[in-house]
Amino acid sequence: MARIISLDIGKKRTGIAVSDPLQIIATALGTVDTGELIGYLKKYIAEEPVEKVLVGYPLNFDNSPTDATPVVDKFIIKFGNVFPQMPVEKIDERMSSKMASREISGMGLKKKDREKKELIDAVAATMMLQEYLQNSSPKP
Repeated sequence: MARIISLDIGKKRTGIAVSDPLQIIATALGTVDTGELIGYLKKYIAEEPVEKVLVGYPLNFDNSPTDATPVVDKFIIKFGNVFPQMPVEKIDERMSSKMASREISGMGLKKKDREKKELIDAVAATMMLQEYLQNSSPKP
């Protein structure tokens, strides 16, 4: 099987997570500047088999777009032009950063480390992917 990549796209940087080849466990890859994301993905996809890309899609609780929604829409179009054969799936990212912050605070890290936006973005991408993997795996 191929990997699944999860992206938590922001205006400045993007958190990236990837599944293992069996699509059981999500692991954070870190963050990259959003402007360098396509180049990063070109290199990664050339080195590793990737089945699909999940993109956290920002919406308000009333399903209206947020100020970040146009950034994500623009990325999805650009990604589709560069990787026309690669499936892209939007996934709900509401509360992902808040849940990531809460998860990080339970890790016992120093406050300075817990507040690093890069860590929050990477953990948010990982949590979105892990939830996706758990919900899409066949149940016994």
